[in-house]
Amino acid sequence: MRVQVRIVAGALRGRKLTCDISPELRPTPQMVREAMFSILGNAVPGRPFFDVFAGTGVIGLEALSRGAKSTDFVERDFRLSHEIDRHLKAFDFEDQGLVRRADAYRWAEHWQAPAEPVNVFLSPPFPDLQKRPEDLVTLLATLQRKLHPASVLVLQTERHSTLNDLPDLEHCEERGYGRNVLMIWVKEANEAGENGAEQPPAHQPDTAP
Repeated sequence: MRVQVRIVAGALRGRKLTCDISPELRPTPQMVREAMFSILGNAVPGRPFFDVFAGTGVIGLEALSRGAKSTDFVERDFRLSHEIDRHLKAFDFEDQGLVRRADAYRWAEHWQAPAEPVNVFLSPPFPDLQKRPEDLVTLLATLQRKLHPASVLVLQTERHSTLNDLPDLEHCEERGYGRNVLMIWVKEANEAGENGAEQPPAHQPDTAP
């Protein structure tokens, strides 16, 4: 099904993406997008952004629109990754957007996180939520371990999903929006480990809903 998705705010405010939506995709509703970027607040401008399981790419494009330093889109589907490339060109963000046509699980294993705070958003498709919960938990733990202190990881999941045993769950903030749930995790400075010396966060996500 061919649909249009609107960019909510920033330099591209009001611009629309024309995308193919399949039953397996979980496009992030506009209300949830607005809520997430409101929560991130001043942690978006000037930071690298990673849109994992990018799908239509609207989250990563919204981040660029709101001043993100760059966005890496990780998407394994050729048609979807091609559409993201097309939108980056149409919106003149080719220099700030990089489309990685890759399996998110393999990408995470080999990814070298930047030596600075970043934002990572993950919205796994329906089949992955239902059939690969253990792989998703491993993916999240891998990213958490690699991220630089003060980085923010946001997982979009669903109520009553089979995704249990999320790593470091006690430090995740949960926000619900109908059937959609955002799990928000911030890497503390004292979790630096191999990332280097401890240091205070450069940004803090806003706490407004």
